[in-house]
Amino acid sequence: MSRPPLNPEKTTAGIALDPVTLERVVPESRRPDGSVRKSLKIRPGFTPQEDVKRFRGTKQAQMDANHLPKGHIIGWTPPTIADALITSKPMSKGAKKNAKRKEKKDKERVKSVSKDEVPDNWEDDEDTPPAAADTTTNQEDSKTTPSGSKQSDKVADDLVKNLDKLKV
Repeated sequence: MSRPPLNPEKTTAGIALDPVTLERVVPESRRPDGSVRKSLKIRPGFTPQEDVKRFRGTKQAQMDANHLPKGHIIGWTPPTIADALITSKPMSKGAKKNAKRKEKKDKERVKSVSKDEVPDNWEDDEDTPPAAADTTTNQEDSKTTPSGSKQSDKVADDLVKNLDKLKV
């Protein structure tokens, strides 16, 4: 014979089966002030008013068991998601604009995250933060250079040449 569960299910009135004595009891509980209520034994055969179920005849119980949800049609199955996507209307102009705008924002967010990454070479820009290193200006060219590898190499070479020309 199997043992009863340690945390037995309670009825609506709070009656549970005691796992040790196998009697019906209202288990101990704690009052709001912190004191503990004793567990109460329930006489065999007693059913409190809260646990009394509504009387249903055999035909009524059978009808309840076979009851369908409101609005349900016998034999009808809801369409799948794939069917809904196939039969959906094409996107309107506004929806297309919004989709493009969302994609653009996502790309900008990805770019801003990639700019905040830790640089690979710490020796080149010891005193300048990574954002300032990406927008260094060339003395011959007033344009800012993006973080592309070819252009940044060109800027670095120009800076080395300018430093070599300086006399100390």
